[in-house]
Amino acid sequence: MARYYDLHPDNPQPRTLRQVVDLIRDDGLIAYPTDSCYAFGCRVGNREGLDRIREIRRLDDRHHFTLVCRDFAQLGQFVKVSNSVFRLVKAAIPGSYTFILPATHEVPRRLQEPRKRTVGVRVPRHTVTQALLAELGEPLLSSTLLLPGEEEPLTQGWEIKERLDHLVDAVIDAGDCGLEPTTVVDLSGPEPEILRHGAGDPARFEQ
Repeated sequence: MARYYDLHPDNPQPRTLRQVVDLIRDDGLIAYPTDSCYAFGCRVGNREGLDRIREIRRLDDRHHFTLVCRDFAQLGQFVKVSNSVFRLVKAAIPGSYTFILPATHEVPRRLQEPRKRTVGVRVPRHTVTQALLAELGEPLLSSTLLLPGEEEPLTQGWEIKERLDHLVDAVIDAGDCGLEPTTVVDLSGPEPEILRHGAGDPARFEQ
């Protein structure tokens, strides 16, 4: 059964945060809230966690996973950012955007899109997510909590606990979170390409 952690949305309890982070460091898989709905999360180096997310969501090898980072400095360790892309990304974070960019050598090959060698990155605007990332000290490997055959991601902690009780190790509940997935912007080519319209305003990336 998954553990259920209730965190205050504005002042998450340090002791509970440490318990969640200890579970993540022990290669646990969590469901956690962000500014754009719930997501699965585990350590970047957690190969089993990656496989579990693929199995739950029935994803193929070309699915872009996301590294959820605390800030731009951390994001810059994992993706290559040109001067023009730097300005676009810096102006949009933190926020409900996922950016597809060329991966650096810090990103395991199994997380990269096999043909283009790209990976998704984002910096969320969510107090509890930011507190988790600060305590963890590294990005979370993440994927939207969207189940096979469903059009809407799950957004309630209690429902996730009921439905995924034997598939994840913990569910983090911090009250209301975002209801839409991120807007996904591919910045790996010569021009920005909107791959998914979501919670973030895409207008700044559209020509």
